[in-house]
Order: sequence, then structure tokens, then C-alpha cells
Amino acid sequence: MSDLKLIIGNKNYSSWSLRPWIAMKQSGIEFDEELIPFHDMDIFHENIARYSGARRVPVLLHQKRVIWDSLSILEYLAEIFPRQNLWPQDQSARSHARSISAEMHSGFNAVRSALPMNLHRSLENYPLSEDVQADVARITAVWREARNSFGGDGAFLYGAFSNADAMYAPVVSRFHTYGVPVEADIRTYMDAVLDTDAFQEWQHDGLKETWFVEEDEV
Repeated sequence: MSDLKLIIGNKNYSSWSLRPWIAMKQSGIEFDEELIPFHDMDIFHENIARYSGARRVPVLLHQKRVIWDSLSILEYLAEIFPRQNLWPQDQSARSHARSISAEMHSGFNAVRSALPMNLHRSLENYPLSEDVQADVARITAVWREARNSFGGDGAFLYGAFSNADAMYAPVVSRFHTYGVPVEADIRTYMDAVLDTDAFQEWQHDGLKETWFVEEDEV
């Protein structure tokens, strides 16, 4: 049993839960997990309230500490596991990675609303509004800038997998699910994330889930 425990929501739907989960798995940090499903929100809120007054997932429990919010969890993990290099070691790359992670954390509402995470879906030629297209253009520009400036010979945004890749992993999944058209270099980056052992494990578990949220299945 690990002294780290991550409280998450459905793997099929919970983009916020995926972020610290994939960071920990991909960097080899051992942890236990507890999944609280969304299919009955009254029960969900009752259960998650035992861990966090925010009543949202994810929540990380470590010793007597409670850390909530994906980005806060990622920052905490970087502090207590410095050898895992969850942020890039180079200062310029690290400041860039933190900036694009914060932008992901606070922005791209059109993509969030129009393209909800759902691993069971597989769509092609999905219609994208102008707002969604604008978000897609900015996201892909961010990825390209990180790769061109700091990616080097590695497959990820800053070469090795980092917290920044974890923050954008749900967006990679969404773009793949909804068949968002992207250029070849962006598709190569997406495939690198989708092909990680960590994402493959998350997807495998998510596709086995039998809980469904009706409004996310329309």
C-alpha cells in the first residue's frame, strides 16, 4: 500500500482526473486510487465530500495532507518527487511549460463544452464551431511552439513526458475522439501521448466502465 492515494472520477469522462493520474503512472510514482463514479451525482457529492470541501475530483491524499485541483496536485508531486523531473529542468522550458499548463487550466472553454471527454465515442467529420476552431488553433500552436523550441529529439512537448503533457493529455484524447483535423506534426505528438503505457491503461479501464452519464452520451 502506498502513502499516496488519488481520488478520481470515471476514467471514461474525467479529464481532470486523468491529468495527475497519467503524470504519476508515466513517471513511475506508486499510488493507490479510489474511483467515485459520476452516474449518481448525489452519491458522488456525498462521497467526495469525505475528502474535500470542494467536492470535485481529483484529490490527492498524502500522509495527513489533502491536495485538490489537478494543477495543484501536479505542482505538489513535482515538489516531493524532484528526481522524476515532472517539470523540465531547463529554466526557460520550465517557465514555458508552466505557462501553457496554466493556460490549459483556465482556458479553452469552447473545446471543453463542445468536445467533452468520452472514450467510448469515435467520430469523424464532427462539426466544429468558430469558437472551437479558434481554441484548436491556439492549442496546436502551443504544442508546436513547445516542440520546436524545447522538444529536441524527444516525443513530447519538452522532450521527455512532463506535467505539461499531462495537462494536455485529455485534449489529445478529445481531438482523437472527435476526429479533429490536425497537421502531421501535431498528429505525431498526439500519437506519442496516446501510445504511452499510462494512457493505454487508462483507456482500457475507461472502456470497461459500465456507468454512463446520460447528458454526455447525447
